Amino acid sequence: MRVPFLLVVLLALSASTSAQRSGEGLTARFDRSKGLVLQRDSLFKMTVRFRMQNRFALLSTSGDDLTIGSSDIRIRRMRLRFDGFVLSPKIQYKVQLGFSKADMDLVDGTVAQPIRDAIALYTPDAHWTFAIGQTKLPGNRQRVVSSGALQLPDRSIVNAAFTLDRDFGVFGTWQGRIKAHELAVKVALTSGEGRNASPGDDGLCYTGRLEWLPFGAFAEDGDYFEGDLAREPSVKVSVGAGYSANIHARRAGGQLGETLPDGQERTLNTFIADALLKYRGLAVTTEFCHRDVVGQPMVMAADGGSVLVLEGWGWNTQLSKLLGEKNEVVGRYSLVVPSARLMGSTSQREEGWLGYTRYINHHRVKMQSAVSYAWAKGRAALDAPGARWGVWLQVELGI
Repeated sequence: MRVPFLLVVLLALSASTSAQRSGEGLTARFDRSKGLVLQRDSLFKMTVRFRMQNRFALLSTSGDDLTIGSSDIRIRRMRLRFDGFVLSPKIQYKVQLGFSKADMDLVDGTVAQPIRDAIALYTPDAHWTFAIGQTKLPGNRQRVVSSGALQLPDRSIVNAAFTLDRDFGVFGTWQGRIKAHELAVKVALTSGEGRNASPGDDGLCYTGRLEWLPFGAFAEDGDYFEGDLAREPSVKVSVGAGYSANIHARRAGGQLGETLPDGQERTLNTFIADALLKYRGLAVTTEFCHRDVVGQPMVMAADGGSVLVLEGWGWNTQLSKLLGEKNEVVGRYSLVVPSARLMGSTSQREEGWLGYTRYINHHRVKMQSAVSYAWAKGRAALDAPGARWGVWLQVELGI
């Protein structure tokens, strides 16, 4: 998996050397916070980054039986990312490719999907951005944050249940300041079929999100990575809310999940609200998600099978504190509650996590460890059905 990255680096350095010799002005430099940067004046810029995320996790048989019931031992992420501009700093691009089985959807599927992001952007000024392509929808905060900028080895069960994920379409963003307040308005009109999808039906996905930062912007764009690694000297807060209507979705999760049987469709309406606070190494974040399904959430197939489209709500809260410059402890509680229509088909789920992270170079190079405990139906007792422990170790390394 390292071969593509090494080829890119060698080609980039070769191009830089040749360009400099011919006087064309292409330069190559390594920026610790950005990656390998290739640039020719204001005509071209490419930043090249890679990262890998290696995981070793063991899950118990049950809450009171600590023998190994299953494991999660794999390359969780292996990605290459390219971004920059062409011809003008106003014409930008972002491309991200994934090479692990999870990145390419080969855990459950059989067709490799290496393209994560492929989007062209136009930024006429400091306030507006317009884009067309494939990228993350403006959904819940934990999903918008990169998997490489998380404090725990994995996102929450709330994210897994209700996230909007990636989609292809057109996007618009306005960001500005009103007195001391920072505001961002984000909208998207997309296919609703998820990443790398084939042409779909007549239904589209309509998504909008508003973010309000009452005490001004976070240092180092800190509202887009978990933990207060910037050690905000004054209280910083971000409050966000959004709504998405995925019309005639053909998958159980809208952009994600199983394909609904026999060409059936459902409309998914998702509401999201979240808040983030950071101050002197302390970080608190919470998010709420609610989804309604138009039509029966249990989709029946002609052969007698069925696919569940999850309807209900979830709540996730995370608290962390830096200990010194490089060490951090973090705790998380998550709850997913299905709607009354699904109470006989699926149950309430809860999880608690306690983790420790050693940062070596911000979120780019770090070691993560955690203990998790999951339970169902509101019963957290060790002998309750569905209860189990998890032990997690993960290494993130990249530029």
